[in-house]
Amino acid sequence: MAQKSGYDFVVVANRLAVDRITTEDGGTGWRRSPGGLVTALAPIMAQSDGAWVGWHGAADETLEPFDHAGMHLVPVPLSEQEVEDYYEGFSNATLWPLYHDVIARPEFHRHWFEAYRRVNRRFAEAAAAVAAEGATIWVQDYQLQLVPAMLRELRPDVRIGFFNHIPFPPPGLFSQLPWRHSVLRGLLGADLIGFQRESDARNFQRVVRHRLGYYIKSDQIYVPSEEPEPDQLSSLPGLHPDPARGTVARQAAAPQQGDYRIAEAKAFPISIDTQKIVELAERPDIIARSEQIRRELGNPETIFLGVDRLDYTKGIRHRMKAYEELLADGELTVGQACLVQVASPSREGVESYRLLREEIESTVGRINGEYDTLAHTAIRYLHHSYPVEEMVALYLAADVMLVTALRDGMNLVAKEYVAARKSGQGVLVLSEFTGAADQMRQALLINPHDVDELKTAMVKAATMEPENARRRMRSLRRQVVSHNVQRWAEEFLERLAELR
Repeated sequence: MAQKSGYDFVVVANRLAVDRITTEDGGTGWRRSPGGLVTALAPIMAQSDGAWVGWHGAADETLEPFDHAGMHLVPVPLSEQEVEDYYEGFSNATLWPLYHDVIARPEFHRHWFEAYRRVNRRFAEAAAAVAAEGATIWVQDYQLQLVPAMLRELRPDVRIGFFNHIPFPPPGLFSQLPWRHSVLRGLLGADLIGFQRESDARNFQRVVRHRLGYYIKSDQIYVPSEEPEPDQLSSLPGLHPDPARGTVARQAAAPQQGDYRIAEAKAFPISIDTQKIVELAERPDIIARSEQIRRELGNPETIFLGVDRLDYTKGIRHRMKAYEELLADGELTVGQACLVQVASPSREGVESYRLLREEIESTVGRINGEYDTLAHTAIRYLHHSYPVEEMVALYLAADVMLVTALRDGMNLVAKEYVAARKSGQGVLVLSEFTGAADQMRQALLINPHDVDELKTAMVKAATMEPENARRRMRSLRRQVVSHNVQRWAEEFLERLAELR
């Protein structure tokens, strides 16, 4: 691809769309990342002559922009200290727990936020420099919430979209953030702000109304042309303390023509590359591998499967507690049932994640020590990341998929499992606190905090009449197959084009 002065479509994400690999001759190269976001946007970038701005994954290294697989890639350098403060610190020890209902306690450090602001500015400048006149720039996720406003300042000619892949918290939680006004104003720099669930979009609108007092109608937020600095809000005319909410609010009135611009906030539920999962599930070698997995587990009647990043939001501890109690009660027995838990490594530089891994591995050891037999194991625990082919084989082997997240923006594993089950067999047990629960109503929906309810659902899933299971799975597959990740991207970008 020839270098040009600007690109019509620019994606800004924390990571580039490629991973560095070691080639057969011992050199280094790049391959396209397997994630759903890259899968959805790569064809659009190829059609639009697009660029992708992101960190390439190595600290204290600066790379020049390069082309790969039909994309122009713009690496953003980060120092080791910035990775620690911006990424592991503010993004994953402040925002992540705060946005996930404070399941873990968020930490608030001023130097983390200063690093976050500095890195967001670097991403914004890189995107502004590479975008053509009137380009569309799509910013991705919670690590880059200040970028939209920075882009608007640098390039008022471009269309700006933002998508939040994780939940957005209710006003009472979000208001704990010391830099709440900076984050809100950062996000409101976008023309379109997308969320996974309607409830997330409503939470954002409520926070904007409560904290900033902006007028909102039909998902459209009327952003004043001249916005006050955060520390000036409480002194503005029309602003008053609201003791009932513990916030500063303003009586919102429809603004006068020309005093504002529109930022729209609404839900665009993300999905998966359905076609790829379906094609893999039909491959003879993957079907044979799924059968091999069942044999290696001793051909139990019911294989329960959990697939998660090792994260405290995923409800892995609750799942294991429910399974252990079912074994203790005699409602399940080892040999008749087996739990396979894939827990891919995650943020191992963050202390809370190291402690979680120790706790989970200790729990697995205790349960297996108590209930294993010479022929069968109670829990097969796999602390690895696996290629998609192996994951699809696991989906085919599993009778019951356990998605017990305590809070999750969407949870694409639930959709991948359903897409793989073309036979119509299999049962999905799904937490009502995932975005997927809004769309997948034929799953067995549960409150993962209620261990007794989770136990009941696991037994029901294991003993469900085959016709009932097939009826539920057929309904789930219709939803997943008709709403794939390409449709998600197209709907967001079409709406963004309409707004401008």
